[in-house]
Amino acid sequence: MLVVGLTGGVGSGKSTVAGLFAMHDVPIIDADIVSREVTAPDKPDFASIVKHFGSEIVLPDGTLNRSQLRHLIFKDPKQRLWLEKLLHPSIRDEMQKQINETNTPYCIAVIPLLLEVEFYYFINRILVVDAPETEQIRRVMQRDHVIKSDVEAILDSQASRIDRRSKAHDIIINDGKVEDLNAQVDKLHETYTLLGKTKP
Repeated sequence: MLVVGLTGGVGSGKSTVAGLFAMHDVPIIDADIVSREVTAPDKPDFASIVKHFGSEIVLPDGTLNRSQLRHLIFKDPKQRLWLEKLLHPSIRDEMQKQINETNTPYCIAVIPLLLEVEFYYFINRILVVDAPETEQIRRVMQRDHVIKSDVEAILDSQASRIDRRSKAHDIIINDGKVEDLNAQVDKLHETYTLLGKTKP
């Protein structure tokens, strides 16, 4: 089976693209969803995060205050690296488990930091969703109700568009034209299905 790593900068449209692949009945394994699973209150990583950052990082319902946590780590690179070192092994292991349970020519593994952290060994091909930086900032400000400087801090912590594109096997341009996005996904679905069927 072919495992396609779907990545891109914040606000590039990764979730939208993943949704279009899902419409082709392609399994989608999302690192953000897995991250929530491995940091649930009954998981070891949850206890480690609370011990490190303090009880103020916990919401009244007992779950992590992800908004506050995100704010802390993007303001302090050392804290971000600490959290990544803690979580990425757990996320990788769970994603690998879910991949092993699929039985299709290919699957999509959505990994926002695919090119920023230690490489995910099970990825066979890299698909980058690319969007103009001004559009990324606009989307995230609207989606998360944050100020521009917060989005820029996140962008600064991620790989540059040039670096990301240079490492991609495939690139989807997401500049806001839905019809173009559908056409690009449809074409790649055909390619990945064929590659997945012929991959040893």
